Amino acid sequence: MSNETRDTIFIGKKPLMAYVTSTLIQLANLPTVSIKARGMSIGRAVDVAQIISRKTENAGYKIGDIRIGSETLESNDGKTRNVSTIEIEVKRNVSQ
Repeated sequence: MSNETRDTIFIGKKPLMAYVTSTLIQLANLPTVSIKARGMSIGRAVDVAQIISRKTENAGYKIGDIRIGSETLESNDGKTRNVSTIEIEVKRNVSQ
């Protein structure tokens, strides 16, 4: 799998444009890229998808399926808690 191109961008605490750039680079090679985030990073994932779809309208990128859910995680004090998740699909128009 080390030679394959990753089709998923995991959102964390880097600057917003780092994720936008990374997603656009992947979209140059792949028809679809997934942007995934959980917890406090969900807003940043939505921002990344919106920047790509709105600011690059002429390039032909659009938002596809959006999946939301939750994961059960164990916190440092041993308690289990639910954390929200989101997965946003960004697609390149095939006609272009």
